Amino acid sequence: MDPQSYRSWQRIDPSGGPAQRYLVNDRGEAVYLVDPGINGTHRVRPDGSPVTKFDAPKATLMSYIIKGILSHKLPWALVLLGVMIAITLEMSGIPSLAFAVGVYLPLASSSPIFVGGMIRFLIDRWLRKHKFHAHDLTHDELVAEGDKSSGVLLASGYIAGGALAGIVIAIMAGLPSLASTNERLAAWATAHNPFFNGPHADLLALIPFVALCVLLYLVGRDLLLAPRPAKFRA
Repeated sequence: MDPQSYRSWQRIDPSGGPAQRYLVNDRGEAVYLVDPGINGTHRVRPDGSPVTKFDAPKATLMSYIIKGILSHKLPWALVLLGVMIAITLEMSGIPSLAFAVGVYLPLASSSPIFVGGMIRFLIDRWLRKHKFHAHDLTHDELVAEGDKSSGVLLASGYIAGGALAGIVIAIMAGLPSLASTNERLAAWATAHNPFFNGPHADLLALIPFVALCVLLYLVGRDLLLAPRPAKFRA
């Protein structure tokens, strides 16, 4: 560990080096480059050891906007074009926010969202044709009933579980004391876990994903984990 104290300096002009944050000494000399663990660009330390970095598409988008505003180089033509596209979508009855999310998210992130949307569509159609067929409900009332279904609760649990798992993974990757543990886990998974590494790892990873989708559909249809009817005492 370096016992010296440094000041933080944010380089804006990329002409003299990467436009990133640096730690400078009392003489104003840049000593260290601060490369964040999320959306970082350097994946190898100067000594050759690897560094685990995590991607955050939304944070990347916001960083582009902030850097463009601070450097007075924001491409306003593209921003105004996006505004006009959003207005056109809203006038056409298409949610512009959902469209924008699908545009800037990578395919690996937007594909599961699309699959989840299709499951919600199938469940809502079943609710409309069977469960609430005898009820004269409006579209908004049907949407409200769908929002109260067990499938929405399970999907919320999926989101919370994914967020917690991401935090645990980030903590394990960020703590130097757990570096050896991570290496042993990675070595074991590479050697013994076909879902983690191997010629068919990507295809095998679809098995738990499909299982989660089927479980979500069955719960949304009240075929599994259906809520018990309320009992009233006289």
